[in-house]
Amino acid sequence: MRLLDEFKEFLIRGNLVEIAVGIVIGIAFAALVTAFVEDLVTPLIAAIGGQPDFSALDFTINDSTFRYGDFINSLIAFIVIAAVIFFFVIKPVNMLISRQRSEPPLDPSVRKCPECLSEIPVEARRCAFCTAVVTPS
Repeated sequence: MRLLDEFKEFLIRGNLVEIAVGIVIGIAFAALVTAFVEDLVTPLIAAIGGQPDFSALDFTINDSTFRYGDFINSLIAFIVIAAVIFFFVIKPVNMLISRQRSEPPLDPSVRKCPECLSEIPVEARRCAFCTAVVTPS
C-alpha cells in the first residue's frame, strides 16, 4: 500500500500538475494558432499570389511528390506562435524582472580615487591604494 501512496503523492505534486496544465494549454494554443494560420492567414497571403491555399502546393521529381505547401503553413504557424510567446510572455516577464531589480544605494561615505579608481573615504587626502594626493570633497 505504501507504493500506491507514493505514486499518488507524485501525481498530485504541485510542479507536476502545473507542468501538465501548461502542456495542455500549450497544445490547445498551438491548435488554435494552427487553425488561425490555415483558415485566415494562409488564404489571405495565398490570395495575393493567386493560389487559394498553400497546402495544395507541390512539385514532382521522379514520381516523388514534395508537398511544400504544408511546410509553408507549418512555418507560418511556428512564426506566429514564436511571436506571440516573445511579445506576450518573454517581453512582459523581462520587464517585470528588470523593475524588481534595483541597484544597491551608493555609499555616500566613499568615493572613487581619480588615479586608480579604488574606493576611498570621502574625507581622504591621499589614496590608500596608489598613494595619489586627492582633494577632500
